[in-house]
Amino acid sequence: MRPEWTARVSFEHLRPLASLFSEDLAIDLGTVNTRVYARGRGIVVNEPSAVAVDEGTGEVSAVGKEAKEMIGRTPGNIRVNNPLRDGVIADFRVTEKMLNYFIQKAHQRRTLVHPRVIISVPSEITQVERRAVTDSAYRAKAAEVHLVEQAMMAAIGAGLPVTKPVGNLVVDIGGGTTDVALISMSGIVYSRSLRVAGNRMDEAIMNYVKRKYNLLIGERMAERIKIEIGSALALEKPVTMEIKGRSLIEGIPKTITVDDSEIREALNESLAAIVSAIRVALERTPPELSADISDRGLVLAGGGALRKNLDKRIRDEAGLAVCIADDPLCSVVLGTAKLLEDFAFLRRVAVD
Repeated sequence: MRPEWTARVSFEHLRPLASLFSEDLAIDLGTVNTRVYARGRGIVVNEPSAVAVDEGTGEVSAVGKEAKEMIGRTPGNIRVNNPLRDGVIADFRVTEKMLNYFIQKAHQRRTLVHPRVIISVPSEITQVERRAVTDSAYRAKAAEVHLVEQAMMAAIGAGLPVTKPVGNLVVDIGGGTTDVALISMSGIVYSRSLRVAGNRMDEAIMNYVKRKYNLLIGERMAERIKIEIGSALALEKPVTMEIKGRSLIEGIPKTITVDDSEIREALNESLAAIVSAIRVALERTPPELSADISDRGLVLAGGGALRKNLDKRIRDEAGLAVCIADDPLCSVVLGTAKLLEDFAFLRRVAVD
């Protein structure tokens, strides 16, 4: 037997033993943020999905919060990667390093760590993309890897009765994708993953400011604007914000003031696409479940649920009651975590 085969066989036999010393993990592998829940300890990692790589050596310089702080501030040889794009892996090698870092951090840097891992993914990713996620987790030394759909996890995390024969409509607006799903009896009756979400909104703000004011702003500034004054409908009291960037005409730093109506205009196309996706879901809902949705409304989850007045806009345009999950940012990882206690239910909802 070849030496590398011997090593591989030995490791495969050791995996079950190694997993005894590891806590099971639930991972919300998001485009913008990754959250890790350790069984028995709660959420132990909540950091940006960012990795700083030295392009000269290929070595990882920083991961998570530390890497995000470097965006726009690194020398030429260091590049900050967001290894996921639109909810799927864009850089296999960097994702593996990021997952390994977060898994080790969740286990407090212990070396003999081979946990069972459940990872949530967008509903419409391809088989190839699923395989990329699974392989990355195994390369990060997971003993077992199970994939589940983010929309289902968001519904579970929001406390919806997904196992009962009633319609549950959930809209999970993350960083890379917006997942709209109709769920009943532990199954997804209808789902759509829209690649319009937080990142697309940031880009829209950057382009709007560039076009209107000839001012170049970075991703972090655009995200701040979105969070602080972004809204879906007019606010009761108008708000303004000073933003800083580089003038494209003069080439020097410049500060301007924008108001909420301008940012609302910038965000309108993205928000309209999300509302349209909800309307399509309603049109494709079977009559019996449609009555349930009419009575119960829908639940918003994900960071996008925090956009001011988005719930009111959906209510006005879709004609539905809308409520926001108690902890929209963590709904997916909390839903995924519940499967750590019920592997029989996991087998029913897993997509791998």
